[in-house]
Amino acid sequence: MNRAISRRKFLKTSLAGALTTALMGGNCMKTSSRPSKPNLLFIWTDEQRADTMAAYGNHKIHTPNLNRLAEESFVFERAYVTQPVCTPSRSSVMTGLWPHQTGCVKNNVPLPLNIPCLPELLNDPSYRTAYMGKWHLGDEIFPQHGFQEWVSIEDGYFHYYRPERNKNARSDYYHFLLKNGYQPDLGDRFSRKFAARLPIEYGKPKFLEKKACEFLRRNVNQPFILYINFLEPHMPFFGPLDNEHDPYEIDLPGNFADPLDETEPLRYRVNRERHQVVYGPSEKKYRQLIARYYGLVSLVDRCVGNILHTLEELGLKENTIVVYTSDHGDMMGSHHMVEKSVMFEEAVRVPLILRVPWLKPYIRNVHGAVSHIDLVPTLLELMGCKKYYKLPGKSLVHLLKSNQDAMDDVFIEWNPDSGALKIKKGGTKLASQEELEKVRNEHSRAVITPDGWKLCLSDVEKCLLYNLKDDPGETTNLFYTGNYDDIIRRLSKKIRDWQIRVHDPVELKMI
Repeated sequence: MNRAISRRKFLKTSLAGALTTALMGGNCMKTSSRPSKPNLLFIWTDEQRADTMAAYGNHKIHTPNLNRLAEESFVFERAYVTQPVCTPSRSSVMTGLWPHQTGCVKNNVPLPLNIPCLPELLNDPSYRTAYMGKWHLGDEIFPQHGFQEWVSIEDGYFHYYRPERNKNARSDYYHFLLKNGYQPDLGDRFSRKFAARLPIEYGKPKFLEKKACEFLRRNVNQPFILYINFLEPHMPFFGPLDNEHDPYEIDLPGNFADPLDETEPLRYRVNRERHQVVYGPSEKKYRQLIARYYGLVSLVDRCVGNILHTLEELGLKENTIVVYTSDHGDMMGSHHMVEKSVMFEEAVRVPLILRVPWLKPYIRNVHGAVSHIDLVPTLLELMGCKKYYKLPGKSLVHLLKSNQDAMDDVFIEWNPDSGALKIKKGGTKLASQEELEKVRNEHSRAVITPDGWKLCLSDVEKCLLYNLKDDPGETTNLFYTGNYDDIIRRLSKKIRDWQIRVHDPVELKMI
């Protein structure tokens, strides 16, 4: 309701005369024609949960540019990642395949060179292509997968380079800092903490903003594909806008005090215990943490605003698809947890905003759940790709051109040893070393249904069942109550049928 009111002026000025009389229960609308070769500007962040802008109900965080983008875009109200951790999720966003299909089932697994990313799938040599920012899919600082230009910012992944790569090579950002008089704090590279403490002009977000604007100016007369990935608001959870938001005005999540009990996964409870040590147990500490996290989102917002302004200034706005999303969310105090790697909504839901200029008359909030697995086929269709690729996801363009809600099931996976469990020698007060090793190597698969159920099945851990309509904070695990066996069977069959379709061999607990 608030979003509809806030965009009233925009709709009045931009869409006047576009709506016609509804016929046969469907809307007949006049749209501008799709450009023969539309540009793609794909902006994404790292670890940004959905409720970090006004379009998702947060009116306290300072994101005026993202709010403006949302006013002009389709906003997918419930968008889900394929796996709530960096590398697996990124592999799906770039290829349209599930993590178990790419082999990128945990962090720092290189994306195989024979698996194509979107520029390779589109395969149109008239496009100028560039990737800027964090990659985290192997060989971090080296151009690959159909991107002609490459702007790198991370030097911490050199241990995972392929043997033929030069491990002594450094990122573009490293050389930028050297040029501006900074000396590496780690001897041969700059740490993320060092970069996060720098003034705005020398930080990673501003560096990427400038490189992106330079690319747009150089390619104003030819079609382009530009991906920009900001590290923020990923940890270390501080930056130059730490004082942008008042901690005393921060609302703690409604499920902040939810005590995870023994009906919920041991891995989750062990992580919760660790987070209380690392981030502090008090409400005050979490309000300060969330305020800094908001500051990082606001920092990205400023840079996104300048990139979008440059796009418009160059006359490219009406010819450019804009995507804004993130690779996964962050618990940020929900269930008294931080970080990701769990199946809770705060970790698996992300913002997903899609601006398609020639579909202005249709812009709206898209209700229902959608998955990142559908991004690549959606973009290929929007860009006019006529080749057929057998991808597991499907285009969402039909939803953009109608008033239909998303009504498909959404699936999420988790795979072993994805960096989610920091195991102490000798175990913790919650579990022994042997028990921790067992759950660290857990497989789990989840389904979220249009009628509001979420079932998560595991091979070695506790299973989860939540009624998201009645319990959106996921505070009551219904799996072990004995009252929902029929629902568990129905949803278990959905997971098993999905596994068959996508050739997922994992064997899960079934009742």
